[in-house]
Amino acid sequence: MSQEWQAICKVEDIPVLGARVVVRSAKPDVAIFRNSQNKIFALLDKCPHKGGPLSQGIVFGEKVACPLHNWNIELPTGCAVSPDEGCTQKFSLKVELELVYLDAAELRTLALDAS
Repeated sequence: MSQEWQAICKVEDIPVLGARVVVRSAKPDVAIFRNSQNKIFALLDKCPHKGGPLSQGIVFGEKVACPLHNWNIELPTGCAVSPDEGCTQKFSLKVELELVYLDAAELRTLALDAS
């Protein structure tokens, strides 16, 4: 089964050491992060600890610090740095010709609130 990629934004639309929120009809939203090496990562915009908005956190290296309780979340995996535990959903992405694409099926289905 081939992936259906959905263009989201240009790399330059994501602030360096910051994030851009991809709003989707089902919550929570997805956050796309950009680090100082212009690497792009996509995670659920929800900390595994207390659900804080990771998109509002500070990006450093390949991690983001949750703005609520300063948990460090690894951008490549979505997992909290030890001694903290838990992971947030990560999303497949690709970058081609300076455009960021997310997997359309994942956007529609992954980590949707059951409420």
